[in-house]
Amino acid sequence: MPVRISDIENGIEIANVEIIENPKESIDRAYDISISAKEELLVAFPTVNAFRRNMHAGMSMQLLKQQHIKDNDIKIRILTPINKEIIHTIEELKVIVPQVEIRAINESMENRITIVLADRKECPIIEIRDDTRDNMYEAAGLSIYSNSNSIVWSYVSIFERLWKLSELYAQIKESHKQLKVHDRMQKEFIDIAAHELRTPVQPILGLSDVLLSKKGNIEEHRELLEAINRNSKRLQALIDRILDITRIESQSLKLKKEKIDLNEVILRVISDYKNQIKKEAINVNLSFIPKGEAIVEADRLRLSQVFDTILSNAIRFTKTRVDDNDKNDITITVQTNKNDEKKGGQVNYEAIVSIKDTGTGIDPEIFPRLFAKFATKSDKGTGLGLFISKSIVEAHGGRIWAENYGSDRQKGAVFYFTIPLNK
Repeated sequence: MPVRISDIENGIEIANVEIIENPKESIDRAYDISISAKEELLVAFPTVNAFRRNMHAGMSMQLLKQQHIKDNDIKIRILTPINKEIIHTIEELKVIVPQVEIRAINESMENRITIVLADRKECPIIEIRDDTRDNMYEAAGLSIYSNSNSIVWSYVSIFERLWKLSELYAQIKESHKQLKVHDRMQKEFIDIAAHELRTPVQPILGLSDVLLSKKGNIEEHRELLEAINRNSKRLQALIDRILDITRIESQSLKLKKEKIDLNEVILRVISDYKNQIKKEAINVNLSFIPKGEAIVEADRLRLSQVFDTILSNAIRFTKTRVDDNDKNDITITVQTNKNDEKKGGQVNYEAIVSIKDTGTGIDPEIFPRLFAKFATKSDKGTGLGLFISKSIVEAHGGRIWAENYGSDRQKGAVFYFTIPLNK
């Protein structure tokens, strides 16, 4: 009795294992098997050049364009070394077949075979003889084809292990990247916080020592007490900002919303600054132009904080103009506007607050990262205020932005932020 018939009768697996010496035949076989996949196609390329050859030669691109691949939800997973040059190709692949998944593997492994697994039933394994060649047939060497269940599943197991390793590698790489960013930000934060904390602490300590050494009526030392009070408030403001950053980063910033008049909130802040400007004899004129009612559901203290940050910056940069003969005006307007972005098919309205100054304008170097943390070139600020303001405005469902205007003779900056109207 022939051996194959005996194997069938005894339930022994009948498997086909072929060694294909002709590179063209082996590559064409792999292509045909890939097209035949009905449920799953797994491919592992050992080198960047192997992946590039397949894409440039059009084999893999044509394969993925096959109608049955696009129409049927065939699961496609590709393992390949990745560099910057081929990232664009990968993005093109994902546009053609959205269900394709690609993971990076390390090219340093002593591996020179391309593995193709179709429906976990067939497996062509192609040797790379010369990885420097651009032609697929010239680069390929021997290949092995098998539909043996044990052989195919052995390579499936290898592929799955590599896939899991690639995911682990990606997670480690991302974690390392985040750690580097975190370390850099932490260093910047410590440097800035240390400088800013030292500035108000030194006069508080120094002036306190002076007061302790003096005798007589406390009114005689009002100037020293005011300096201590001023620097204490500055220290408190810095601590509040640090706490706000912590809340924002931990996504625990809470809003206490209520129905408020935005005009009234802004007018209170302006009134405080007008008193300060008069007291300190600052050459800045504040104008407030409310254009209608602006009732919003918002956190009163947080909106005051946003407006206070922007207005204090406007005053600081306006009063530092070189030419004090010009009018140092800051104009604040509040108006309502129809938001072009419809939500739920409804027209939405918003209040737009603008703060226009005649200051020095926004430094071009700072502009691209204006609302990022530590975006400052000034030694009098932390660069945290606008970052916090952006987070507060967006937590309300609004937007915030800025722009420069004017010429060298008359220029300045305009800051805008929006808050949805309570309608």
